Amino acid sequence: MSHNSFGHLFRVTTFGESHGPALGAVIDGCPPRIELTAAEIQVYLDKRKPGQSRFTTQRREPDEVKILSGVFEDRSGRQVTTGTPIALMIENTDQRSKDYGEIAQKYRPGHADYVYDAKYGVRDYRGGGRSSARETAARVAAGAVARKIIPGVTIRGALVQIGPHRIDRSRFDWAEVENNPFFCPDKETAARWADYLDDIRKAGSSIGAIIEIEATGVPVGWGAPIYGKLDSELAAALMSINAVKGVEIGAGFAAAELTGEANADEMRAGPDGAPLFLSNNAGGMLGGISTGQPIVARFAVKPTSSILTPRRSIDSKGQDADVVTKGRHDPCVGIRGVPVGEAMMACVLADQFLRHRAQIG
Repeated sequence: MSHNSFGHLFRVTTFGESHGPALGAVIDGCPPRIELTAAEIQVYLDKRKPGQSRFTTQRREPDEVKILSGVFEDRSGRQVTTGTPIALMIENTDQRSKDYGEIAQKYRPGHADYVYDAKYGVRDYRGGGRSSARETAARVAAGAVARKIIPGVTIRGALVQIGPHRIDRSRFDWAEVENNPFFCPDKETAARWADYLDDIRKAGSSIGAIIEIEATGVPVGWGAPIYGKLDSELAAALMSINAVKGVEIGAGFAAAELTGEANADEMRAGPDGAPLFLSNNAGGMLGGISTGQPIVARFAVKPTSSILTPRRSIDSKGQDADVVTKGRHDPCVGIRGVPVGEAMMACVLADQFLRHRAQIG
């Protein structure tokens, strides 16, 4: 009951702390004979790693992954999975634990400091330990492996809102996501975000964001009714990401404003005999089972709790205290949340695919 693992047939256990010697993941249930190299995993870790622009934490971590087990050369000389647990490790190389010395006995408002201490009687104050967003690097590494299990499925994410500033959906362009430091699909909005975040960063503050994740190529039938629903497991996976405070599928909360006629994803006969959906308010899932349409989910990330502005709190003795967090922090942690959301989508889909195959064949 350690609650550091998720998934059923594709099961991921993450380990490590923000300022420990290393963090990583152990993946159990990956099928054998899938080609896998560290370089393939590194591509996704490079999208998430810190210090790539002035809009993220300046902590300098190469986030270089090492595969410790679970792969071997096959008869043709390819490095492939063996079907045994895959252990992945990412060393921490740029910790500055002294930055947190002044809050060793104080609780940052909005962070997990107080509840960790109250629950366990001990907490790692150096960056929050396991509650730090640094833990998500291990998820991204696991997600890279998950993608190898579901070929034909394309998973991509984008930042669609920072603070009150949303993208213009009429300018949504997936190709633009790789052209700016925000993973923003709207070139004009990305330019405005740069000025806005510069002001947030210079003030020593932070701001929240909304991220959208889409998976295409998922066939009809993945997921199970009632307690194995694809959408409920996806929501749980996204909600488990540090700093996430809300998840919606498809139209999400906007569906509350729609009539039954507007919300219904009407169908017509498609050219190949499969239904042709006229809309996708359901986000690609009905009754917990994939429809063959794109899987669409969004999640809201709260502002980073570590800020330079003094905040009222208490210390470990229950006395009033003011907290100022020094060190290097993301003015908008949602930016680096995009590859994390993609990874969690990949892990859920890989697990659901293996479960579907086990039951249906």
